[in-house]
Amino acid sequence: MHTPLQQAISEAFHQADLARYAHDNAAAFTWLERAHILSQRRPLLHAKSHWLMLTLGWQQRDYREVAGQLPRVVAALLFSRIWVPIGNTGRARVSAFKPMPVAEELHTLLQDEKPVRPR
Repeated sequence: MHTPLQQAISEAFHQADLARYAHDNAAAFTWLERAHILSQRRPLLHAKSHWLMLTLGWQQRDYREVAGQLPRVVAALLFSRIWVPIGNTGRARVSAFKPMPVAEELHTLLQDEKPVRPR
């Protein structure tokens, strides 16, 4: 059984894929930003959001985005369980350390999420 948060993360990745296939890069990034915010406490999904931003940046020949996403992929795998800047959209043009306001809809999904503790 999937929680509402898990369903929202899956939906965000799915919508990002649909937007990419429709060549709507702006919408794809918007959905990936949503996936990023929702998955920040889940290392593999968090890294996936950065990887997909990196590949979308590559397709657009946006090398600033690519260069900014490379360290974020690694950091997502290593630090997601320790600390994340809540609400950060994950794009390369935003500081990787800057917390950002969270939309009410996303806040509702995240409020029941307990921090994942290392085993």
